[in-house]
Amino acid sequence: MSNKQALREFQSRLAERLQSARTTGVAASWLAVETGDLRLLFPLSHAGEIFSWTDVQRVPYVQPWFMGVANLRGGLSAVIDLAAFVRGDGARRVRSESELAQCRLVALNPLLETNCALLVDRLLGLRTTDAFASSAPPDQSAAPYFGHVYTDLEGRQWQELNLQALSQHQAFLGIGA
Repeated sequence: MSNKQALREFQSRLAERLQSARTTGVAASWLAVETGDLRLLFPLSHAGEIFSWTDVQRVPYVQPWFMGVANLRGGLSAVIDLAAFVRGDGARRVRSESELAQCRLVALNPLLETNCALLVDRLLGLRTTDAFASSAPPDQSAAPYFGHVYTDLEGRQWQELNLQALSQHQAFLGIGA
């Protein structure tokens, strides 16, 4: 087979794949988590590595939702109690050691350039748009990091959380008390 023929076949296969991607579309996918009484969806492209609970070094004079810093894979990361931050009431739920052992820390994707991890109570797996019966845009008064609200096939609501918008939000960056 000549190089020209191999190149034509490659270009033909590439064109077919591009056309297929345009017509079928790409399904959005999320990491589903539960924190407090909230079911949240993190875009997979925004989420980073997932860690088991580890000791967190407390930091004085910070917001109640800022738990402190932790050594995650050799680097210091801020740890945020996501339920306390999202609720906005400033109250952080005190968890026992056994409850914390069940929690997970979801680091933000390094591309977001925010070295932090979000404390969530449970990981609930991956979701695609096929898992939901309907969606609605966020309420006009919702914070800018809230995306669509999805309703799954069993009638439960899930709030999409744009981690990129969250990582740039002034309230999220203002940890000082």
